[in-house]
Amino acid sequence: MAVFVDTGAWFAYFVRRDPDHATAIAWIRRNRQPLVTTDYIIDELLTLLKIRESHPVAAAAGEALLQHNVARVERVTEADFRVAWEVFRDYRDKGWSFTDCTSKAIMERLGITHAFAFDTDFEEFGTIVRVP
Repeated sequence: MAVFVDTGAWFAYFVRRDPDHATAIAWIRRNRQPLVTTDYIIDELLTLLKIRESHPVAAAAGEALLQHNVARVERVTEADFRVAWEVFRDYRDKGWSFTDCTSKAIMERLGITHAFAFDTDFEEFGTIVRVP
């Protein structure tokens, strides 16, 4: 069973001053399941880190994720994009970002049912269990 990792979880992992940093570090250290994230998550994370922290912090996180095989990076396909668009368009009552919708599409395609996340968006999908 793989675990999907969301932007907020990565942010907490890489940013010491984040209130969830200790929890993120502890969960990553004890986790034994393969981790999966997406190119959209990495895009969102690196942008957020550059804006809220600094370019060196963002670059170090990018190196860790892209060069050290911390997680498998799944690319959003054209089919994933179309599914995400339908979800984004049809669930206007939800606060899901388009990136959240691409995550939902990829998790469904890969059969992933667990997400390492600190927000409740994944639980709102109705098919995902949020960890830790």
